[in-house]
Amino acid sequence: MDASNYRRVPLGVVSPRDADDVAAALTVCRAHGVPVVPRGGGTSIAGQATGTGIVLDFTRHMNRIVSLDPEARTAVVQPGVVLDRIQDAAAPHGLRFGPDPSTHSRCTLGGMIGNNSCGSHSVAWGTTADSVRELSVITGQGVSVGLGRDWAGAPDGLRALVEGELARLRTGFPDLPRRISGYALDALLPEKGADVARAFCGSEGTWGVLTEAVVRLVEAPRARALAVLAYPDESAAAEAAAGLLPHRPLTVEGMAADLVPAGAGLPRGGAWLFVETGGASQAEARARADTIVRAADVTDALVVTDPAGQRALWRIREDASGTATRMPDGSEAWPGWEDCAVPPARLGAYLRDFRGLLSAHGLRGTPYGHFGDGCIHVRIDFDLMSPEGVARFRRFSEELAALVVSHGGSLSGEHGDGQARAELLPTMYGAEMVGLFERAKGIWDPDDLLNPGMLVRPHRLDENLRFAVLPRKPVDVVFGYPADGGDFSAAVRRCVGVAKCRAPVAAGAGVMCPSFRVTGEEEHSTRGRARLLHEMLAGEVVTDGWRSTEVRDALDLCLSCKGCKSDCPVGVDMATYKAEFLHHHYEGRRRPAAHYAMGWLPVWLAAVTRTHSARLVNFLASVRPLAAVAKRLGGIAPEREIPRVARETFSRWWSRRYRDRVRAFVRDARRGERDAFPGFAGDTVVVWPDTFTEYLSPSVGRAAVRVLEAAGLTVLLPPTTLMGFGPIGDGRSGSVGSLGLNVLLRRRQRVCCGLTYVSTGQLDRARAGLRRTLDLMEPYLEMDGISVVVLEPSCAAALRTDLPELLHDDPRAARLAAAVLTFAEALERHAPHWTPPRLDRPAVGQTHCHQHAVLGDAADRRLREAAGLTGTLAGGCCGLAGNFGFEKGHYEVSTACAEEQLLPAVRAAADDTVILADGFSCRTQLEQLAGRRGRHLAEVLAQALTEGRP
Repeated sequence: MDASNYRRVPLGVVSPRDADDVAAALTVCRAHGVPVVPRGGGTSIAGQATGTGIVLDFTRHMNRIVSLDPEARTAVVQPGVVLDRIQDAAAPHGLRFGPDPSTHSRCTLGGMIGNNSCGSHSVAWGTTADSVRELSVITGQGVSVGLGRDWAGAPDGLRALVEGELARLRTGFPDLPRRISGYALDALLPEKGADVARAFCGSEGTWGVLTEAVVRLVEAPRARALAVLAYPDESAAAEAAAGLLPHRPLTVEGMAADLVPAGAGLPRGGAWLFVETGGASQAEARARADTIVRAADVTDALVVTDPAGQRALWRIREDASGTATRMPDGSEAWPGWEDCAVPPARLGAYLRDFRGLLSAHGLRGTPYGHFGDGCIHVRIDFDLMSPEGVARFRRFSEELAALVVSHGGSLSGEHGDGQARAELLPTMYGAEMVGLFERAKGIWDPDDLLNPGMLVRPHRLDENLRFAVLPRKPVDVVFGYPADGGDFSAAVRRCVGVAKCRAPVAAGAGVMCPSFRVTGEEEHSTRGRARLLHEMLAGEVVTDGWRSTEVRDALDLCLSCKGCKSDCPVGVDMATYKAEFLHHHYEGRRRPAAHYAMGWLPVWLAAVTRTHSARLVNFLASVRPLAAVAKRLGGIAPEREIPRVARETFSRWWSRRYRDRVRAFVRDARRGERDAFPGFAGDTVVVWPDTFTEYLSPSVGRAAVRVLEAAGLTVLLPPTTLMGFGPIGDGRSGSVGSLGLNVLLRRRQRVCCGLTYVSTGQLDRARAGLRRTLDLMEPYLEMDGISVVVLEPSCAAALRTDLPELLHDDPRAARLAAAVLTFAEALERHAPHWTPPRLDRPAVGQTHCHQHAVLGDAADRRLREAAGLTGTLAGGCCGLAGNFGFEKGHYEVSTACAEEQLLPAVRAAADDTVILADGFSCRTQLEQLAGRRGRHLAEVLAQALTEGRP
């Protein structure tokens, strides 16, 4: 599969190291009559990167920039190089590659050439074909040729074909900036230089296999400004787009409100044009943007010159291909008519007709895209699961093709024809021109070896649909999947293949996908894992269902960082899918030792505390031979050190500190004096004694209590911290009389978020523990305004998301989830006027993955700023990720993740830099790999309160 609606199962995948490997693969396949499909990043939306033979994956090895010549403004690249790598290499010379699809962080130059891709800057720098100079290609016959102008590299018979059809080729192609459909045979006309390299662009791997390209670079503006123009609706924005082109903008991109997240900060309107301008200086770029704003008839406008602000706005546009896969009501939407193009001046009229056609078929979709070039992207809520829905998909496609042609347009304006549109090319070109395409294919590839079924003699647009193999009834699962109607199959279908998870570098503060960035293997990307789960549900390729070892092995290196939950444009949550799979995979049979050693961590640590054996355990763990045996038995990586258990737990410290107060509370409660305990108001918070804070890092809990109290808050701990006192009443958890102290004081019951059980797929134990937790917390949950402050980000995330999904049938779960706050959020909500101590020092570290994905770090950033902590925390993942980095076999991947961003940032930090790490895993990774102590923000502030400065 690629990013389209189509699925075909290949015989195998070959990752060639050089052109000789490509030639060898073609020789073997030709001898056996096996088709070959060249593939880049697999982000194609029309199905042209799928095939039943051998897939050539160029991303593993043939991914280099061979050379870059700033004087000539050219670069020599291999087909598997990611576009962003070219941009990074060209930027120091003031250059860039012109086309830039929204998938620029993971699409490859080979794929861009195969599809003749464009991107948002095509109004300034054209299509990929406009930037290609020479191509090195191996034909299906195994002939290596160099393609260029003046018939360079043309196979025998191609020139005769063109010279015999000059009239047809001069009149048979619509005059469009975004005409991508069909073969570009008009590039071979003598007045266009008989450019064989240009004609090869957009041939979708059906003419030959690209092994190297010489591409043109353009001068990058030194400064840019982004004008965001607001219009009442998309039609008004479309009508206005063509009128902006005389101002020579760099982009004219359009979006409607349905695709814009809340709080995006766009000017008031129902649709927007993103118009970028450039200049030699910021003033010049701004002046050009202001000129466009004055010339435009808009309801509102915004001009952004700050580079960070521009990047944030562009991310909204770039994520639209994923965002558009869900309608506003959460229902699914699919490609199929993703990128047709019409003359820019006709775009408004076309959109009105397009909306009418959607309505006539009872369909919905939200157009967006390259309005300045007349190219529209749209995902439509086709029903591709039922025969009736597929039939309607076909009828709509046929009618829409006729509509596009009636407006003088092209079926494809960027992504190519593939299987989605090739069948309809006769509607656009007529039978005679399509016959020329077939003759050209026969000249280049007489054996039909290369990507058969694409462009000529095509597969039907309604066959090979990937949804046809999925089960029609939902499978039994444990998590609730509320956003997917409780359907695990629908959750897996969220992955549409846009492959943001394959970006080789995390974007900004992003996290997804750390394992892929280490291994470079598709199976270790979020997309690869989602595809394997798709095949598991289909049951044709992966036949063992939940017992599948292929799926288990692919999920093994998933860190459960939850980065995909926030960074994936469609919200794939692979950590949840992994937990679900592990639950079923090991159901009724023995698990790996690490699942018992670390999944049951709360049990073991509680036992150590109950038996007062922390000192003994720490001593035994320090004896290397004994520690080695323990690690081997527990499935722990031998390279790891076993963390020390605190001699005094956080809750014991709290109870000791508050003993007199607690005893008074118990005495008064037994007398029925419910109001004797002060504080159950808006300024009271409950600090959650998570497993890590309770047993391993109680200093974090102590610090948090000190800071929260300094801010004027009353601090409580959950009920179970008082279990040293006898039970009150009959001890039934359902009774809440006398403030529920019968629940508060139950012996040997502790609150727990269930994180360690969830991450190891022990969901029955997680659910049981969470139900006990809800019983114990019920008295607090019945109080208005109570907040639960969770200091460990992963535990906070588990309570916010895993709890309501695992206990979706218990309304108390949603109440507890809604009460959860991070440390910074608690201060911001309950002590908004409190001023933290000033530190005025730089800070480095890393936002915890789960905080980034689930909780957000806006409150933390504001608190750091108020405390005078400067600097930006690293993105990516620390690599320890709870049990992951401790498990045997994960050490190398774990350390490689840390080396991506966190460790280099910490090593480069000055001695007076504050090293922040709110998560126990992050602190442990820093200590074990860098020898540096990271601190929770609460610890930093508490020390500042005590000493004036840390």
